[in-house]
Amino acid sequence: MAEADTARVLASPKFRELVHERTRFAWILSGLMLAIYLVFILLIAFAHGLMSTKVFGGTASLGLVLGVGVILSAFLLTGIYVLRANGRFDDLTRDLNRDLAR
Repeated sequence: MAEADTARVLASPKFRELVHERTRFAWILSGLMLAIYLVFILLIAFAHGLMSTKVFGGTASLGLVLGVGVILSAFLLTGIYVLRANGRFDDLTRDLNRDLAR
């Protein structure tokens, strides 16, 4: 891409909006995942009794169930990001491409 085209893209308000929204959303989801993982690790470190509590008729510990929950939350947050990317972010990209084609 020529330098003039690059400068035009970087100067576009639509591009700045896309970058701002995508970055903000990614940081929010990353912070949420970090918080989930941090709480899990802190529970492991400081709440041994709670984490060893048997659940589901004594077949699994609460720690195991919460560990699976941490993994599932990663999949869920990834799915939320994909939905947002395929919706709002794709719309902004389409608008940007339309504006730059003029």
